[in-house]
This record gives sequence, C-alpha cells and structure tokens, in this order.
Amino acid sequence: MNRSRGELYRNAEQGKIAGVCAGIADYFGWETWLVRILVVSAVLFGMPFLILGYIAGWFILDKAPEKTVKGNFEASDGQYSNRYQQGRKKADVINESIKVKARIWQAGEPPKQALYDIRRKFRSLEKKVQAMEQYVTSAEFTVSREINKL
Repeated sequence: MNRSRGELYRNAEQGKIAGVCAGIADYFGWETWLVRILVVSAVLFGMPFLILGYIAGWFILDKAPEKTVKGNFEASDGQYSNRYQQGRKKADVINESIKVKARIWQAGEPPKQALYDIRRKFRSLEKKVQAMEQYVTSAEFTVSREINKL
C-alpha cells in the first residue's frame, strides 16, 4: 500500500489542546481517540518525554490549512444565480468526501452512517437538479436566452 500521505499539520479544529494528536491521526488515517489514548498511556506508563514532544509539536507544526469548497460551475447573473449563491453552504455537503472505515482504528465513518450521508447528498443534488429544471423550463429563461442572442 503505497499512498502519499501529504504533510503533517496540527488539526486545531478537532484537537482538544493544540491539535497535535488530531494532526497525527489525520496523517496516518487513524481515529483521533486512538492516538490520544496511545499518547496518554505512554506518558502514564513511563514515557514522560512525550509531553515535551507534544509541546514541541505544538510549536513546530503548522495549523492545517482551511478547506475551501469551490463549486463545479460558475453561475451567471440571473434568478438561478441568486438561488445558487444562497445555496452555497449546501455545496459543502455535496463536495465533502465520505470515507468508510474498514477497521475500527481507521479514520472514517461506519458503513451505516456512510449510507445515510450518501442518501443526504443525493437528496441535496436532486433538489438542485429540480431547481435547474424549473428555471430552464420557465418563461424567464426563454426571454433571457432570446435577449442574450441579440
């Protein structure tokens, strides 16, 4: 299994103290709770130097860059564009990836939760398609298209 892991960052959004354990979990594709348990257990069972390592990671590692979601298309002026801009937050739901975990320590969702999320994405997409169909079949679209042809 040769996959690129990317860079190691602190994940301050999911972290309890500084996000070092969450960043390590993201890097290796593990659950955050597992990394936290391993670090706390190691400190309690005779490896107090990990506290210094955690503090060093806090200062050395950069914060994870914010995820920006870009739409699949650019909307033009018009009524559909306004609806598109209002529904911009719903694009986050559509563009987020769903990771299903195969083992308990891996990061991701259980299969039942993943199916629920996929169903939610499809419902959101269906609503968008219905809005586009409604606009394209409207008289406003026909008038707008004829004006643009001039």
